Amino acid sequence: MSNRFSLWFLPLLFVTLCSPALAADTFRIATYNVENYLDQPTESRPRPKSTAARAKIRESIRALNPDVLALEEMGGLSAFMELRTTLKTEGLDFPYWEWVSGEDTNIHVAVLSKFPIVARRPHTNEMFLLDGRRFRVSRGFAELSIRAAPDFTFTLVAAHLKSRRPVPEANEAEQRLQEAKILRGIVNRDFAAHPNVKLIVLGDFNDVKDSDSTKEIIGRGRFKLVDTRPAERNGDNAPAENAWFEPRDITWTHYYGKEDTYSRIDYILLSPAMAHAWDKHNTYVLTIPNWGVASDHRPIVATFDER
Repeated sequence: MSNRFSLWFLPLLFVTLCSPALAADTFRIATYNVENYLDQPTESRPRPKSTAARAKIRESIRALNPDVLALEEMGGLSAFMELRTTLKTEGLDFPYWEWVSGEDTNIHVAVLSKFPIVARRPHTNEMFLLDGRRFRVSRGFAELSIRAAPDFTFTLVAAHLKSRRPVPEANEAEQRLQEAKILRGIVNRDFAAHPNVKLIVLGDFNDVKDSDSTKEIIGRGRFKLVDTRPAERNGDNAPAENAWFEPRDITWTHYYGKEDTYSRIDYILLSPAMAHAWDKHNTYVLTIPNWGVASDHRPIVATFDER
């Protein structure tokens, strides 16, 4: 074994040995905003992703070892293929993939999958009216049917909503709410077609749980989505002090340098039928040293049992 191979293999071996063993009938679904994963500059995003940042992203993905991975802020198709190919050389093969091209030609929503994608319904031209102007959902939505096992197929909808950065065209929160309404419309159509649909809605929603846009996606009543709320696996397990609040474990997924704030804006939401297969104990926010070299987001993962 060469020294070069050993240096690559040892971190992966460490992660494998230290990760809880999962049964053969379980699988992992993750989402990760990889912050401007570009292989060439664009007019609005002038810096390609550095070699160090790409390596740290791959380290994070290998640590998660997901079976399906949704990516936000992925660059062009060539950058996406470079990531997929390099992961394969490092032992993580995703034979199936989706890359959605919306109005924003700089960054995209994409999906990598070890499982067959049996249907694709990309939403790339959704429109809404705001203050008398017509807008297009900038990144679109990826909607896929994925077969995890011969008798277990689920629907995955991946999204990246409007950021919280102000723009001159309209109020950013109102834009995000309108995009959320369109996303919820897709969810409602899935429920209308199959009330017991196994559905996962995930990605970067760019707002906190109590925001109008996130509440719109989650919904209410019979078809309210279940928030998996991944948290750090750091030993925190005390119950919530207040019945109205969540436990005081650490769930933030995004660091905003301008305000020096940490918030949870990345989500994995489930339909009631999909929640029956959800393994809460193997659902978490990834914590690794120097996570911020890779992205201003941390990835999250949820585990499911197909039995």
